[in-house]
Amino acid sequence: MGNDLNQEAEVARDLRGAELVVGLDAGGTRTRALLAPASGGGRVLGEGAGGPGNALTVPPAQLVEHLVEALDAAVPESARGGIVAVAGGFAGATSASPDDPGSVRARTALTAALDRLGIPAGRLGVWSDIEAAFASASGTPADGLALVAGTGAVAMRVTGRRATTTVDGDGWLLGDEGSGFWIGRRAVRAALRMADGRGPVTTLASRVGRALGLPGECLPDDAWSQAGREAYRRHLLPAVMAEPPIRLARFAPLVAEAAREKDAVARALLDEAAAHLADTVRALQPRSDERIVATGGLLGPEGPLTARLNALVPTLDWVPDGCRGAVALARLDHGRLL
Repeated sequence: MGNDLNQEAEVARDLRGAELVVGLDAGGTRTRALLAPASGGGRVLGEGAGGPGNALTVPPAQLVEHLVEALDAAVPESARGGIVAVAGGFAGATSASPDDPGSVRARTALTAALDRLGIPAGRLGVWSDIEAAFASASGTPADGLALVAGTGAVAMRVTGRRATTTVDGDGWLLGDEGSGFWIGRRAVRAALRMADGRGPVTTLASRVGRALGLPGECLPDDAWSQAGREAYRRHLLPAVMAEPPIRLARFAPLVAEAAREKDAVARALLDEAAAHLADTVRALQPRSDERIVATGGLLGPEGPLTARLNALVPTLDWVPDGCRGAVALARLDHGRLL
């Protein structure tokens, strides 16, 4: 407890009269905010989290609420007058054009959230969440490639800290090949193909069935009868169709588990996902010495595609998210280095 009190006293001292910046990572699942000194270096002084922050898909009023929630937790009221710059990396936005619809929505919502909390806007920058993630790599790089592989999948070339070329990121219906959604969808297809006799035996059928709460008598075992196969399909299809398509991404961890247990179908599926991501990166024609910053749950230190992808493309420089990159961008903006 004494250490906690000492840390709180140190933070209070750091906040007193200091120039401060805020970095936000507003993604499709949640919004995170970090408070930090405006000068380079220095530890994080405050953190907060809120709901999803996709500037194109979250309704404007709700987006404001999620930003307020994250900012309110990260920035103590006593420190709000010291904010000199704010940078937000938003899913659905880009720094390439101030007239981009997602960027306009993000800037409008962020301005409203700051105004509600009494935080002076100062220098306010809106970026894509991928640009912020790229800036999170050590040294705050200005040029290179960024790869995201989570629920969706996209690669970008970044030049002068701004995305200039995009490959994939076309959404669950038309693209995002190798993503969590793509893997989850393929897992359900493998289960159905096993059930109707078109595909090989795989533990994905029982894993998907259990995840969807199918009755026990429907789940496959060593002697899956024809009646059992029909019952499986009859229960599985309505359960899948009752959810938004993007929810198929939740089956990706089941594929990773099955692959670790040597399921041949699951291992082949992950190999194919990695190959798709490698093709996405290669479409940007990377140089042999070019930095590739990666983020997303599929590519982290424990990610199921990390080793597979490292065997196909140059080593990936992984970052957990875009929060620290947004802080770095806010600092650069404050120093007018952008």
